[in-house]
Amino acid sequence: MANKYHDEDSEPSLFKPPRDAAPLAERMRPASFEEFSGQAHLVGPEGVIRKMLRGKHIRSMIFWGPPGSGKTTLARLLATRLNAEFIQINAISSGVKELREIIDTAEKSLSMGRRTVLFIDEIHRFNKSQQAALLKSVENGTLVLIGATTENPSFEVISPLLSRSSVYVLESLSKEDLESLLDRALNEDDIIKGAELTPEAREELILQSGGDARIMLNALEIAVDITDGDGPAEITRDIVREAYQTHHYRYDRGGEEHYNTISAFIKSVRGSDPDAAVYYLARMLEAGEDPKFIARRLIVLASEDIGNAEPYALTLATAAFTAVDYVGMPEASLILAQAATFLSGCPKSNASYAAINAALSEVRRRPGVAIPMHLRNAPTKLMKEIGYGKDYKYSHDSEDHFIEQDFLPAELKDKLFYDPTEIGREANIKKYLEQKWKKKRKNLP
Repeated sequence: MANKYHDEDSEPSLFKPPRDAAPLAERMRPASFEEFSGQAHLVGPEGVIRKMLRGKHIRSMIFWGPPGSGKTTLARLLATRLNAEFIQINAISSGVKELREIIDTAEKSLSMGRRTVLFIDEIHRFNKSQQAALLKSVENGTLVLIGATTENPSFEVISPLLSRSSVYVLESLSKEDLESLLDRALNEDDIIKGAELTPEAREELILQSGGDARIMLNALEIAVDITDGDGPAEITRDIVREAYQTHHYRYDRGGEEHYNTISAFIKSVRGSDPDAAVYYLARMLEAGEDPKFIARRLIVLASEDIGNAEPYALTLATAAFTAVDYVGMPEASLILAQAATFLSGCPKSNASYAAINAALSEVRRRPGVAIPMHLRNAPTKLMKEIGYGKDYKYSHDSEDHFIEQDFLPAELKDKLFYDPTEIGREANIKKYLEQKWKKKRKNLP
């Protein structure tokens, strides 16, 4: 079968005709809001940005969202709609000197009646002094600043700049958004127009992209490239997988997705869902997370969320950390999976966690409360003479190894910090304490 991208009558050539130097993702940038995919809450007919444009007024803003969600494209469309100068810089390679030159140019443009939109990609990489250099020009309207970041701006952008800007959250593109973009590329781009994808190939292109339009379009272009020459004319799932080569994970061990994923993992274990727990565990491991970091979090969870409902959970979590340290990856994934599923299946109690928090609060509220004399250590004769240790009753002198006496300072005599649950093994602790401390614990629910 003749290849659809070559003249049937032409002789085979080792060289392909030159193609546009710009990658497909760049060639497919929308030229209008009507072509823009996704972010309807911002640019749809009732989106906040579209409403601002109808009012002919736009303020500085920060776009916070994952890669490939349209941050740069949206900034360009805004500048076009405002008939403004558009200047794009990257925070990694730009400094204060360049910013001052841009501000000077923007002031001249404004004096001639034209505004300037300054788009700063990866604005979270600007240091404080670089961000501070923008304050005056943003506040007085010399510049319309549009910053793009994949990191939480609350942590990465200085407060004065945040207060002068609106923060808009962009979401990963949905399956429908990506399908629309894929169809537009196949129908409109001069180079890949006419390429045919099997239904399975379309599904794979979208699935592997992780909601990132740029990744999907780049993979599509590679898939078309590797079908040229003697390859098949139809793009199949295997060709798409070959085009991707490696999976794309939106994960940064020091960034937002790191904290989001470990949070989802811990909350899944706490919520007794082993299926969700191993899923988030797999995501972290596949993205290259340090397995010992995960193991440490499980040790904390064993005490904070399981506690005395199943005391063995702490033993197993600690053993899991040791085993992970011994064997490393990839076998450590088995150990972490065992620990995560076991802890997910344990009865849960945060009574110990609540107890230490309550005790710490009391200690901070009353830092100077004296230790009762009968509980104090009396290593010297003088200490014994002045009453240290006097009237202390040794619990093991009793037949049942319990003697009721006051252990808390007088000011806290009836204070209860630990309220055991009736869940798992902690139920036995609760029963024991209620039997021994009938008066003290009689009013507990």
